[in-house]
Amino acid sequence: MNWRAVKAIARRDLQVVARNGAVLGPMIAVPVILLVVLSAVTFAASRSTAVPDAFSNFLQALPEGAVQGLQGTPGQRLAVLLATYVVPPLTVVIPLMAASVLATDAIAGERERSTIEGLMLSPVTEQEILVGKILGALVPAVTLGLLCHLTYAVVVDIMMWPSFGGLVLPTAAWLLTVLWFGPAFTVSALGLIVIVSARAKSVQGAYQVSGICVLPLIMLTIGQGTGVVVLVWWVALAAGALLWAAAYVLIRLGARAMSREQQLVTLG
Repeated sequence: MNWRAVKAIARRDLQVVARNGAVLGPMIAVPVILLVVLSAVTFAASRSTAVPDAFSNFLQALPEGAVQGLQGTPGQRLAVLLATYVVPPLTVVIPLMAASVLATDAIAGERERSTIEGLMLSPVTEQEILVGKILGALVPAVTLGLLCHLTYAVVVDIMMWPSFGGLVLPTAAWLLTVLWFGPAFTVSALGLIVIVSARAKSVQGAYQVSGICVLPLIMLTIGQGTGVVVLVWWVALAAGALLWAAAYVLIRLGARAMSREQQLVTLG
């Protein structure tokens, strides 16, 4: 594989996005707003004197080891558990949205701008085109996601340090969610987005379908809040393994959708 060509394709896609304020603006604004809201919710929970009834099922579903040893008021303990289990799946939305925007614009957007024909006629292989498109969306999205996770962890540790006298994050469950489950979910969703974008007639059509990828994370968050499922370390490990397997299959299917023959059919 010609990695120089792969880097050139990824760099070209990122330069197009950097010049598009309508795309770049939400990618910056959404993470900032989400981090502020999540930090405010965690802070409010730490200041409460009792655990709200809405979280009773969530606390009962947690393993004993997660609750034992926690110090502070009931509100402070709840804030730690929220930061460890409930918030990480929500922050996974940030790299997912960024990857969705970047990949959709790099494939469906390029077709809409009538520039993908030149790429398909260039002396690069279909595999190099696919890898360049994926890396151009995945690397900045995962980097943004990790920065957001780290920022939230620092904010939580600063808030909780006076009460606990030490770091609250990271924990094993948090690390598995951030470094294993989150990237696996983003890559598998990116594989689906590549398939959709390669076949969509317009950017709007690709955005509508790719937006469905956010629903599982919302359902997971609701499920944790109600105690139906909790993303403890072994659940995050198993779910991440399944998602990495799904990502492999979806990217293989995306490679077929990005073939020159299929793109000629879509353009026609």
